[in-house]
Amino acid sequence: MRKPWIVGAVLTAVLLGACGDPTSGPETAPSHDGPGPTATRQRAASPGFRDSPSAPKKAPVVLYLGDSLAMENQKVLGRRLRGDLDARYTSAPYSGTTLCDYLEGTGDDSLVPPKDKAAVLVRELRPDVVVLQFWGNAWGYTPCMDGITYDKAEARYFARYAADAKRLTEQIADAGGARRPRIVWVLQGPDPVSPDRVRRVNALYRKQADASGDLVSDAGRAVSPASARYTWTQYLPCTAYEREHPAYCTRPDQGRTALHHDEDYLHFCLALTTSEPKPCPVRSPGILRIAGEITRTIAKLVG
Repeated sequence: MRKPWIVGAVLTAVLLGACGDPTSGPETAPSHDGPGPTATRQRAASPGFRDSPSAPKKAPVVLYLGDSLAMENQKVLGRRLRGDLDARYTSAPYSGTTLCDYLEGTGDDSLVPPKDKAAVLVRELRPDVVVLQFWGNAWGYTPCMDGITYDKAEARYFARYAADAKRLTEQIADAGGARRPRIVWVLQGPDPVSPDRVRRVNALYRKQADASGDLVSDAGRAVSPASARYTWTQYLPCTAYEREHPAYCTRPDQGRTALHHDEDYLHFCLALTTSEPKPCPVRSPGILRIAGEITRTIAKLVG
């Protein structure tokens, strides 16, 4: 097995393969895991789940946006949210994207079409919660980043990323109006090539959430060693659930399970990504852990 500190080139190739061809773009429509688009969008127009502290608990309306990690997670997260919270759920991830792709005003230089910008979907679906999961594209693959990359312009990369997080928050808030959705920023797991980059991206998410009264979900901790939050690993000890369900405990003789495929150090799907982005087609413990943590965060918000 290759060591994580020598896989930069391999990791880049894998990510670009997962993202698809920039000239053809990612999937052209949101993925609705469950009822068809019409049913999903009609139900999403219902009132918010907590209008006041004394209001009865209602099923949350959840919108999930993000990059290739969200693309592979979307079906598992949808099943978990519906099963645990009776959520009305819509997902619209696009592989290879970063925050600026979901901003209105970046249609010509974006991998996300105008109809699926965050503010457009918020106005249409009236969600209670918008979940944002972005690893933080760092290689200049996203046109709207204007060529700003972590490896060549570190300070500009973080400044731009922070500005885009603030602007995306503002657009979502403005689109929600009097029924502004709460934003849940998903904190990312370890980066095997540039460990400090993800640490700082997560810090930006925390800072933005604090500034705007939103939340973070530390899903990245669920795929990190218990004693080393930002240390990359391919395997972790099986959880109680994984031990009870052998398909999720991939090395039961060692009490460990795989988080990553041998040829992909970024994604958590145990099937290799393809040139056409799609949800993960196989049981994958890392995805289950991430979806579980996001669901727990939203459950606390509902409760």
